Amino acid sequence: MSDLGRLIANRYRLVERVGRGGMGTVWRAEDEVLGRHVAVKKLHVPPHLHDDEVQRLHERTRREARSAARISHPNIIVVHDVVDDEGLPCIVMEYIPSVTLGDVLKEQGTLPVGEAARIGRIMATALRAAHDAGVLHRDVKPANVLLGHDGRIVLTDFGIAVESGASSLTRTGELVGSIHYLAPERLRDGGAEPGPACDLWSLGTTLYQAVEGRHPFDRDTPIETAYAIAADPHEPPRNAADLTPVIEGLLVKDPERRMAAHEAERLLGAVATAGTTRLTHTTRLEPVADPVVSPAPKRKRGRRTALWVVSAVLVAATATGGALLWSQGGTASTAADASGTGTSSPAPASPPPLPTGYHLEKAGQGFSVPVPDGWTPKNVPGGEVAFIGPSGLAGLRVDVVQFAGSDPLTHWRETEEGQTRRDNPGYERVRMAPTTFRGRPAGYWEFTFQGKVRKYRAVELAFSGTDGTQYVVYLSAPNAQWDQYRPVFDTAVKGIRLPS
Repeated sequence: MSDLGRLIANRYRLVERVGRGGMGTVWRAEDEVLGRHVAVKKLHVPPHLHDDEVQRLHERTRREARSAARISHPNIIVVHDVVDDEGLPCIVMEYIPSVTLGDVLKEQGTLPVGEAARIGRIMATALRAAHDAGVLHRDVKPANVLLGHDGRIVLTDFGIAVESGASSLTRTGELVGSIHYLAPERLRDGGAEPGPACDLWSLGTTLYQAVEGRHPFDRDTPIETAYAIAADPHEPPRNAADLTPVIEGLLVKDPERRMAAHEAERLLGAVATAGTTRLTHTTRLEPVADPVVSPAPKRKRGRRTALWVVSAVLVAATATGGALLWSQGGTASTAADASGTGTSSPAPASPPPLPTGYHLEKAGQGFSVPVPDGWTPKNVPGGEVAFIGPSGLAGLRVDVVQFAGSDPLTHWRETEEGQTRRDNPGYERVRMAPTTFRGRPAGYWEFTFQGKVRKYRAVELAFSGTDGTQYVVYLSAPNAQWDQYRPVFDTAVKGIRLPS
């Protein structure tokens, strides 16, 4: 029988399964007492286990709750409650709309160095807080790092965590944790007791995988992988750039010589900060053409400007589980920055040939963009160039902007309620995230709003050219026909010709 809709502990209604691992299933649930969403982790109990093994699983679940509850930190999951469900303990945690770093790496392959450093710094900060509270995580890996849709990064799943001074819940010689992320000291000499350095090794392995797209010790079988972790050197990272010293310091096999959390946090912060780039941007939410209201009355109230301080990042805040990226060739894809280094100014590649049914339109000095045949230019106040579809309901805008202001995501979030939602009835954010365009930092925003007659959807990309000029590409169209019009935006972005 499906658990969907079940009421746990007379309070938590299971409404959506959001994750499943070896030890449990995580549900989004409705707290019917407080009227909020929570995450409920239900324990898995294989039917073949003996009673003593079942008891150990129960105790591990309770310890997970106690371990996480001991730590008060914004980047560590918050535990609300532990309840009983048909004899099995369930952990009630904060619900964070997110994807995991593991999911992103499966979709994207790698992260830009700046984004890997940003995530890694936050992981190091969270681990230091856990260690200071006397808690070892013991299963640090990409699958246990949540990338929130709001930009928050959270370390989760303390299912095999151990508190200092607590008795072991493993048999002699039994290893817990994912084999690929176990520290070498756990695989040698009968398996040493875990210490903070074990978590730091796992962080190093995670960072290596994030920028290289592969595990540093991956072999054909788990036994070969374990042997390589314990005894073999790893291949030096090729794409880590300024992250190399951190990764090398964390992957030192001797735990006494391994880089500590505070040092990793400091160095990762420096790499993340060095990777930031400033962009400027103009936002407008109104459709280019509305059958009732023309764009010029509507443009003033929706226009805002901001100076962007954006790292070359990949934030997994999309409905499909990965951030939208454009490679150096401008191709919309789920591949990571083709430079592999996260640097802000790689040599741009030529855009792809125009697809059938499109032609190039000049959108600025030395700047042109693919536009569908039959779409007509329209004058728009403020220097923007607009092209309107034959129905008059969809429009593509291109702009070159040079303004100053504040961080874009902060600006957008600060103004969503007070300005954006106020001035655009029915406004709802779909996705808002930093991304990259041809190896350079870019910003992505997708949203819906209510026009005079129908609901619209809009999408916008802003990026900086190699000379510092900022460009914005924006498409709006009826939401009901979004699948028909979205390719216009993708083709425009892929095929942009920038000044040489």
